[in-house]
Amino acid sequence: MTDSVPVKAAKTSFEIIHALRELEGAGVSELADELDKPTSTIHDHLRTLESEEYLVKSDGKYYVGTRFLGIGEQARARQKVYRVARQEVDELADETGGHTNLMIEEHGRGIFLHKSRAPDAVQLDTHAGMRVPLQTTAMGKAILAFRPREEVESIIDRHGLPRVTEKTITDRGELFDELAAIADRGHAYDDEERVKGMRCVAAPITNEDGRAIAAISVSSPKSRLRGEEFREEVPDLILSKANIIEVNLTYS
Repeated sequence: MTDSVPVKAAKTSFEIIHALRELEGAGVSELADELDKPTSTIHDHLRTLESEEYLVKSDGKYYVGTRFLGIGEQARARQKVYRVARQEVDELADETGGHTNLMIEEHGRGIFLHKSRAPDAVQLDTHAGMRVPLQTTAMGKAILAFRPREEVESIIDRHGLPRVTEKTITDRGELFDELAAIADRGHAYDDEERVKGMRCVAAPITNEDGRAIAAISVSSPKSRLRGEEFREEVPDLILSKANIIEVNLTYS
């Protein structure tokens, strides 16, 4: 069976939705310019999406509607690792005073499934459903380190190694050296590789075959997460939580 040709109309609708999300709302002309498509085409798609209640219109602009919330929540809830790991991730935030996250890989991207934040933790841009290049985060690297090399190569071929900060790994050889080190010690670090001024420690959640199905992490400003806490204390705590999640996944 050969790959089918994408349906152009459906593809255009999704391009519009993604653009509206990135622009945080836009009018017909702005979207037409952004997507380099005829105004009439954009208008027809917007009216259809609005009539199906996926978009809302306010003051001449269209916005992504709340109907996506139900779809997204259903997609997240069907993930067993989310149901099992959520409590551990919340507890991890309380115990470390930082940001904690749960990530899976989907279509070669890192997808944030859940985040928790201690009262005194700094604000970050992460949110459930956020998609990021895997090599830019400790969680993503932890996942890649426990996947077959040919699978990692395929992900890189598809998405590249985009630079997000000056410390992001963008060299294939450097990445594989880093992944080998992560596989050896069992946890991963992110030292300002996605967000300047932030550090992160992550551990994979693996199945019975040793394949990473998810990862959890703790993030804090580098002024708070340093020294022995960065290199030993937080990694030990995260590895303990990851082990609990893996056991619960097996027997729940």
